[in-house]
Amino acid sequence: MARAQSRYVCQSCGEAFLRWEGQCRNCGGWNSLVETLVREPARSAKATARASVRASAGHAGDQPEALARVADLDLPRLSVGLPELDRVLGGGLVPGSVVLVGGEPGIGKSTLLLQAAAGVAELGTVLYASGEESAAQVRLRATRLGLTDGLAGHAVRVVAESSIDRIVELALAERPSLLIVDSIQTATVDDLDGAAGSVGQVRESALRLMELAKGSKDVSMDVSRDAGRGHGAPGGGPGPIGALAVVIVGHVTKDGSLAGPKTLEHLVDAVIGLEGERYASLRLLRSTKNRFGSTEEVGVLEMGERGLSALSDPARAFLAEHDGPAPGSVVAPTLEGSRPLMVEVQALTASTAYGTPRRTASGLDQNRLALLVAVLGRRAGVALGSHDVYANLAGGLVLDEPALDLPLAIALASSFRDRPVQPGTVAIGEVGLLGELRSVSGLERRLREAARLGFTRAIVPRAGRGGPAPVVDGLEVVAVGTLREALERALT
Repeated sequence: MARAQSRYVCQSCGEAFLRWEGQCRNCGGWNSLVETLVREPARSAKATARASVRASAGHAGDQPEALARVADLDLPRLSVGLPELDRVLGGGLVPGSVVLVGGEPGIGKSTLLLQAAAGVAELGTVLYASGEESAAQVRLRATRLGLTDGLAGHAVRVVAESSIDRIVELALAERPSLLIVDSIQTATVDDLDGAAGSVGQVRESALRLMELAKGSKDVSMDVSRDAGRGHGAPGGGPGPIGALAVVIVGHVTKDGSLAGPKTLEHLVDAVIGLEGERYASLRLLRSTKNRFGSTEEVGVLEMGERGLSALSDPARAFLAEHDGPAPGSVVAPTLEGSRPLMVEVQALTASTAYGTPRRTASGLDQNRLALLVAVLGRRAGVALGSHDVYANLAGGLVLDEPALDLPLAIALASSFRDRPVQPGTVAIGEVGLLGELRSVSGLERRLREAARLGFTRAIVPRAGRGGPAPVVDGLEVVAVGTLREALERALT
């Protein structure tokens, strides 16, 4: 078969060239030429047959249809056997979808997906294509996780392959319910000359996997006709799930963003990030894009000898252990999607030894920290202009919620004055530039969780328009209107 042609297309202006050049001759952009396949408008035999059927029925093609009359995609979700991952996905994998999973090296991406493959194996076969490890290495991990003895040992089929053309061919032959490609940076397309991990290879590989997943609904219609060929479920019958879900592993750059072109994130249906400190046990699952669910949910997992497992009480996971009250420490009831979490906000202030004081934040927005230092000095009488300031969220959590303003400001004032916050106190609220406090969403749900965990006092913004403060059994709710008033109530 003739080799497909490729061109080097400028990502800025769209001009195409036969050879790679450092600078685009049309727009002048540097390093903007990416090798791209020239796709011919070819029609498959199946498409030609469908076109002839439409023509015989008097239809020239797909016609516009009222939104209310469009048929629903009634496909059951695939539970992966990990409740926290199912939660972030919105209830499980949607057949026909493409999910991108990213994370730092060694964070546990391959372990997570191998456990997910074992969970899906309860419903159908799984094809695990690894371009980074041999089949024997994948087997070693599965043995450590205890996955080789059960159904997963037979239903999860492993292949060490990096060619996308070969992976697609195997998927069409195996008819799995789930295809896992680990990773997209090692995948290659035979029609392109670029190295694995290049922009052109990553984009074309993701596009072909997307076409496989979206077209698997039509592919599954042929499984029942070919049931006697030995594909599908054990026993020669068709698999219980028709459409195919695809999960892709993606690497991240040193700044934490997904490596490769931004087109990769646009192509897929969901982007899941696995976060956490590499040498700590806690792991967080976050969704930055999800076409079939919410992007506000968070999953909390713990890495152990048998892989990743859900915590029995994730609300306590990010509370540091102290012998007693300590200056610079405040607990904040945050809300991640529908799940409230108690997070310890820690701060440290010290006289600077150099001319310019330092502002260092871990897990928090550094710009927000600098803003709060200015508001504390101007509106609350806590002058930190000549002090180094360090802020941290316990447990390696990363949050950008504005509701953390008040606990962070109280922690800074507590460290500066060397006075601990009253025991059993939580604080939550957004701080404005004028020193006023603004209400936060889901306040009552946050406070109920704080009361359940044994906290007895909460400092919250005063309700706007004269509304009453929420009433929670066992919790004293202190409603304040300004940052200065909040510091007075917290540190006395």
